Formats: sequence, structure tokens, C-alpha cells
Amino acid sequence: MSATMPGRLDRFDKATPWHLRDNQAPVEEEVTAFDLEVTGAIPPELKGRFLRNGANPQTGWSLHWFVGDGMVHGIELEDGKANWYRNRYVKTPMLANPGVDRTELALNTETFEFDLNVSAANTHVIEHAGRILALEEGSFPYELTPELDTVGAYTFDGKLTTAMTAHPKICPETGELLFFGMSYGIEAPFYTYYRVAADGTLVQATQIDVNGPSMSHDFAASRNHVIAMDLPVVFNLELAMQGGMPFRWEPEYGARMGVLPREGGEGDVQWFEIEDCFVFHTLNAHDDGDEVVVRGCRVPEMWVEGSEISMDAPANPEDAPRLYEWRLNRATGAVSEQLLDDRSSEFPRVPDADAGFDGRYGYTMNILQKDGAGEVVKYDFANGAARSSHVFPAGHAVGEPIFVPAAGATNPDDGYIMSIVHDAPEDSSYFAILDASNIEADPVATVKLPQRVPSGFHGSWVADAE
Repeated sequence: MSATMPGRLDRFDKATPWHLRDNQAPVEEEVTAFDLEVTGAIPPELKGRFLRNGANPQTGWSLHWFVGDGMVHGIELEDGKANWYRNRYVKTPMLANPGVDRTELALNTETFEFDLNVSAANTHVIEHAGRILALEEGSFPYELTPELDTVGAYTFDGKLTTAMTAHPKICPETGELLFFGMSYGIEAPFYTYYRVAADGTLVQATQIDVNGPSMSHDFAASRNHVIAMDLPVVFNLELAMQGGMPFRWEPEYGARMGVLPREGGEGDVQWFEIEDCFVFHTLNAHDDGDEVVVRGCRVPEMWVEGSEISMDAPANPEDAPRLYEWRLNRATGAVSEQLLDDRSSEFPRVPDADAGFDGRYGYTMNILQKDGAGEVVKYDFANGAARSSHVFPAGHAVGEPIFVPAAGATNPDDGYIMSIVHDAPEDSSYFAILDASNIEADPVATVKLPQRVPSGFHGSWVADAE
């Protein structure tokens, strides 16, 4: 069947679904613009591309925020200038078949196997081993050129046999790419952990026995371990046949985290029962003696009756995502959990150099300001997760914060925070660069973008090769 498509809706009409309203609404054109207008001074050491992915349904309609066609936005910086802006669709079978339900395209109704080339490719974009990959957890990754043209689905020379998470981790010490793949079907194995060498060779695929096809959007990795999350949001094939998001909250499923040595086998997983919750995104993990410490943005439950999602403030503030910490003791099997911040935040990131290590700082965005003012939050874990922030003007909504180190950095926060900001009063967008060591200060520089950039998901800074 084809998805019901009412056409393009009025993005300012409050009756329009949240994910198609205001700045969530898609843009219609692929644009290329050069020599962008800069206010302030772009640090000259910033040479590369800021890339960010998001859902942008080409028909103007989608059943859910998470299923729109992937569109990557890019800004190239060099020698204190903003050379260009581009936005390009990721060319997938879904884009080639507008309005056709994903399940119809992907599901073999005789074998109940999914064609993993069918993808929205709309969630994240990373660079590893010289390849730029657009990611979405239900499919193979899609390779892009530096100019954001689509090369095609990528399977690590045919060694990838499952979908790939949208949230892989890159070890700053070894250069390894760590990720997992979920198989949302009716038979095990549901979860496979992969390790890719720095040169891009897939060298490990380990099946992990989880309780069922739970939704694992993210995981965590320390220097020595990977941490799988087996949480009570579970795939439902009947819902998948109806279109939309095929997941529901099932508290009887239970909640646990599994710790696996990075090069370990299936029998090496140690499971830890935790309080029921869901975690879309982890901040980081590190080893602390016998303990593996995991930090992430936790909600107590989600999708109990439906799969609607928005960034509007919930009626109960405790239902919003908040920064949390789990300590998993491998020697005793004990678990300790604590709330690190009682205020909401999401889209957590750490400096790439701290991934898997006990870095001092982490960054998130606050999405629930009453006046629409975006906030980039900086946490200092050497001081009890002390919070400082940069608050943008009213109506200026910020996206995920990406840290980029400064040249000659001597302190862990010597660097810059990059993000795309939507100016609702002007209905325009700009690229902001903040001083991470002085987060409350005015932006170091802003770059005016040639069109509105819809609220999106995740991205990366891809530095030029030295």
C-alpha cells in the first residue's frame, strides 16, 4: 500500500502534525551557495566541512518525524571563510519511490526478510577511513562524496549483513569504528556487534543474545568495553505492516545493559538489570577500575500508547530526557544509578578525543525553553556535572552541539562548539560557532545560510586531511 499523502500542509497551522510544522517542515529545494556572509571571525584553523543529517520528506508528508527522506546539509570552512553551503537528498530506493510505504518496498512477505538497501538514510552522517556515511538504524549505510552526492549503499566489502546503527563510535586511540546492527524481525539473532579497523576493514562480527527485537537506537563504548542496551521499547511486526513507527513500550520486557570486552565473544557479555527506562542517546562511557560508567539522556518510559514524538515540554517535567549516570560493577554485578541534572537536555556529545575515556566536559542542547530560546549546555564532570550554558535569543532554536578542538589546545575545552540555529522571528537559519571555553559569551562567528534549515538530527565535523 502507499502512505496517505494529503500534500504539503500549512507549516504554521497548529493542526498540522508537529513533525511537519514550523521549522520541522521540509524544504523543497536542493541549494548550492558560495561565499557565505560571515559575522565575526571564523577561526582560521577550522578547515573542513560541518555536515548534518535530518528528515526531509520530498512529498511534504510523512507519517512520523523519523521516517522522512534523508537530507544532508553541509557548510565548508577554510581560511576564515565560509566557502559554500549545500543541501542534498541521499538517493535511496525510498526517495525513488515517493509515497510508497517503506515496508512495502523492503519486506519480503514470503521470507519476512527486509531489503537493507531500502533506507531513509536520515539520522546521522560520519566520516571514517576516508568515507562519508549517511546512517539510519534500519538499513545499510549510504556513502556520500565530499560534495554530498550519493555514491550508494555501503556494506564494508559485503561483510555487513545487518542494518547499521546511526550512532557508531570511533576510538580516538585505535581509530576503530565500533557499531552494532539490529534485525527487526521475528527470529534471532537480533543484535550483532561489529568492529572495523582504522583502515575501514570489518574485522569482527559478534552476535549478542538479547531478549527480542527491542529498539536499540544507541549504545556506548569505553576504551576496553562496549555496552549494549536492551530496553523495553519493542518492535511490532503488525504495526510495521500498518506503516509509521512499529515500536511500543513493553514494561514486562525488562531493561538491562550488557558489557562486552571490545574484542570479546558472545559468551563474554555480562548483563546488568537497570530500572525501566529508554535512552535514545548516550553521552559517553569510560572504565573506572571494576566499574564501567555510562552517561546518557534517560526517559522513564515512552511510546506507551502510540509512537508520537515532539520536542514540546511534557506535562510532567520528569518525563523529559535528562542526563543520567549508570555505574556497572563487573566484579560484584552491582548497579548504581543517579540523575545528574534535573533539567531537560538531549543530543549529548563529547569531544571526539574523549570518546571512551573519562573526559572532563560534555555538551547537550536544551529543547524545552518556553520562549523558544535554544540553549547549549556544558557539563563539567570534574565538578559534579556542574552546568553552564549559552542561551540564544528568544525564538532561536539550536541543534546538536559539535565540539571541534582549537589549534594548539592545552585545556580540554579549548575549542569551538558548532551548530545550526533557526531564527523563528526571521524564519531563517544560521551557523553558529561558540567558544567552548567561554560558553556564555557571544558567538565567535555566525554564518548566514541561504535558506531555512529544518530541525534535524545528528552530524559531524569532517576536518580536511593534513
